[in-house]
Amino acid sequence: MSGIAAAGAAVKADAYGIGAERVVRVLAAAGCSDFFVAHWSEVPALLPHIPAARIAVLHGPVNRDEAQFARSTGARPVLNSLTQVQRWSESGGGPCHVMIDTGMSRLGIEWSQVADPAIAALDIDICLSHLASADEDSPQNADQLHRFEQVRRKVSARRYSLANSAGIALGSAYHGDLTRPGIALYGGVVRPEFAGVIVPVARPEAAVVQVRNLEPGDKVGYNALFCASKSMRVGILSIGYADGYLRCWTGTGQFLWQGRRVPVLGRVSMDLTIVDLTDLPDCGEGDWLAADYDLPAAAAQSGLSQYELLTIMGQRFSRQTGS
Repeated sequence: MSGIAAAGAAVKADAYGIGAERVVRVLAAAGCSDFFVAHWSEVPALLPHIPAARIAVLHGPVNRDEAQFARSTGARPVLNSLTQVQRWSESGGGPCHVMIDTGMSRLGIEWSQVADPAIAALDIDICLSHLASADEDSPQNADQLHRFEQVRRKVSARRYSLANSAGIALGSAYHGDLTRPGIALYGGVVRPEFAGVIVPVARPEAAVVQVRNLEPGDKVGYNALFCASKSMRVGILSIGYADGYLRCWTGTGQFLWQGRRVPVLGRVSMDLTIVDLTDLPDCGEGDWLAADYDLPAAAAQSGLSQYELLTIMGQRFSRQTGS
């Protein structure tokens, strides 16, 4: 969908909760050459797997130590202000990336400052900006594209990059030389154009740690939000809000076992969730159930964004490659 543009990869936040080291290896093998993280602390885990020059740190060097770290590792800073430009130049300069704010009022050198001589003196590999409303059919998209076209005339760089995941679906005018997908790499469907094209890649699973038999009147979980009206068989799963399976799934979430759905009963606890196994007599202790985590549907049901659904998954999950 990126057409003739190369596709980079946003692997910040542990690759949106999927596991950055595993993701980087897979994407590098698939031909990806540019990887974006937010913090310098995310760099060391990636260095054994890809050349440092392929790693861009979006927050830039906010102090002298970070500038020195960039120089010692070879990871590329994304400069977001004239102060960062000066800091990078004073540390010795060299190849870097530059973020220009085209209308999001978040990170990026202010529009009024793009002609500053200090920017012209930089060795800029990627000049980038970020779309604020690409997941909507908003006039802001065209406004930012128009301003970015002006950026390309004012800021000299080897490559230019504007489109995030949703921006890719807006068409070739937004692609530049390099797109920067994030959520779409991990199964997120953020525009209708992705429906049927982007498929889920992450499936949180939890084991049954106990099976219980309930009688009518038995109450389930904290605050007795569920009360059995008949004899039931329930499973206690080793997953809870400490793992990112939040209380918003209380009474509404579902898990899957061998293609069959079972509902969550009662309140989600910190470490445990209770599900109805009455119709699954063969499912028992030690069996694994998968959370119904199709991102668009799960977002609509939970009220969480697709981004949150992934990035809140806790470190107690063992991240494994499945079939």
